[in-house]
Amino acid sequence: MQPGPPYHQAPPFGQQPNTAGGNPVGAVLLGFFASVVVSLIYTGIIFATYKDQSETMAHTLYLGHALLNGVAVGALVGLVGGRSSGAWIGAAVIAPLGAFFGYTNAVPLVIADSQTPSVVWDMLENEPFFPAKAWWGSANDSTWISLLGLVVAAAAAWGLAYMAGNRGRRA
Repeated sequence: MQPGPPYHQAPPFGQQPNTAGGNPVGAVLLGFFASVVVSLIYTGIIFATYKDQSETMAHTLYLGHALLNGVAVGALVGLVGGRSSGAWIGAAVIAPLGAFFGYTNAVPLVIADSQTPSVVWDMLENEPFFPAKAWWGSANDSTWISLLGLVVAAAAAWGLAYMAGNRGRRA
């Protein structure tokens, strides 16, 4: 009769080693900084071209920005964070925030340029959430585009972080 396999001792309690590889906190911070940079570029593009934009072009730029933000954040988080699901979730949270703030930061700049800078101060005193209300939808009921941008950014960020984090890993 053959003896059975040896008894394996359970791992000790306490903090377990990081088997996911990478640096999840550094990945999320790098993704945050990438999101800020992409959002600032988008804000600058909107500010420079708002006079010549149709509503369709504005929506297309917003969705493109959301996708680009998601791709940039997801790729960086996946490459630096490795297989950390916490880093992937962080990317899926940061990218939509970047898409939202990229749009809302452009609104006061456009108002200041089209009217006077003092109007922005009055707007912030009387209705501080006006940029968020402008993002949510216009007179043509574009609320679904605003939400679609968030979904596109989150899906692109999580998907790319997942793919880049699992690169080279054999199933």
